[in-house]
Amino acid sequence: MRRYLEQFCESGREWAARPPAFVIGREGVWKGMVELCTLASGSSGNCLAVGAAGRWVLVDAGISARRICAGLSELGAGPEDLAGILITHEHTDHIAGLAVLCRRTAAPLYASPGAAAALAEKLPQLAGRIVPVAPGAPFEAGGLEVESFPTSHDSAQSVGYALTDGLRRAVIATDLGYITPAVGAAAAGADLLVAECNHEEDWVRTGPYPPFLKSRILGDRGHLSNAAGAELACLAAQRGARAVVLAHLSRENNTPQRAWDTVCAALTAAGAEVGRDVALEVAPADRPGSRWVV
Repeated sequence: MRRYLEQFCESGREWAARPPAFVIGREGVWKGMVELCTLASGSSGNCLAVGAAGRWVLVDAGISARRICAGLSELGAGPEDLAGILITHEHTDHIAGLAVLCRRTAAPLYASPGAAAALAEKLPQLAGRIVPVAPGAPFEAGGLEVESFPTSHDSAQSVGYALTDGLRRAVIATDLGYITPAVGAAAAGADLLVAECNHEEDWVRTGPYPPFLKSRILGDRGHLSNAAGAELACLAAQRGARAVVLAHLSRENNTPQRAWDTVCAALTAAGAEVGRDVALEVAPADRPGSRWVV
């Protein structure tokens, strides 16, 4: 994996000056920029909102519809304002609130063909609303151009997403066992990257999980460790990303401080100054995170 990443990350590169990412207050709405806010991120549920020009799309709906609507309200929106719901894969922590949410919004659901079939089997009442989109095929939602990319996870054709207004690009890469070329290419084009930092490898190995679960988490179809997430963050930052949000942390095998320290150290070793060259934050597990604009 490291050899592949080095194709993107130039050793000793000077960090070019670039406009910063901003965190804005809940009451602010900035036009003409891509906005992103995680509503929840972790093993117990995942959902985030991406917007441009006052229109919003969701990526996943793994928390209750009530919590999703409350998070949207903090952004000045409601479920009726959603232009689309993008599903990464069919695991419960990514779709738990979807059925109830779909009673409150007419937004179309987008997923890869494999995930769409699995989702229709789990939630047959939504089958007619799911739009299958092949990875790499661009489509429009809420004024944003969306393109998915394949990820390696133990699900039915999981994907990450890149969303752009034509100038700025947000990329979501979580639930993946390792950094594939497709994931690396997507991250290298991000202005804002949401990167998985699920676990500390030694904590998984020495922890109480049964062997089969340890193998699942640490395998090529599992989740990114803090060290692997740090490599992905460095790749994105050295190619121009202005903000990195660390996501999908395990409650049992990680802490927000451990994830942040690991990624900060890697960025520093790569020659970046966190807070000047790139902003870095951990997405909260049970509440909305910062509202980022790039």
